Amino acid sequence: MPYTTTEGKAQKKEHEVRMSGREVLVISGVLQLDSFDNEEFLLETVMGFLSIKGSGLQMINLDLDEGQVSLKGKIDDLLYLDQTGREPSKGLLGKLFR
Repeated sequence: MPYTTTEGKAQKKEHEVRMSGREVLVISGVLQLDSFDNEEFLLETVMGFLSIKGSGLQMINLDLDEGQVSLKGKIDDLLYLDQTGREPSKGLLGKLFR
């Protein structure tokens, strides 16, 4: 389980993704904002790297102390990336047919 220390106490970091109508996205469990522009955001979360693609993307809120990011725009794609090479992680079929 991912943890962070706050004032000497270990706290569990939760990760949640909430989307409203493909236009507003609220994400918790964010560790850092790696890069962003109006077409793609790359976030490091407690569950790995998360790529968000779309058009007209804008940040509404960024609070890394609380681990929260809010975005708006037309959201087309959410993709978790492999930690090592930042490539999409392979599913069960990808592992079977190497």
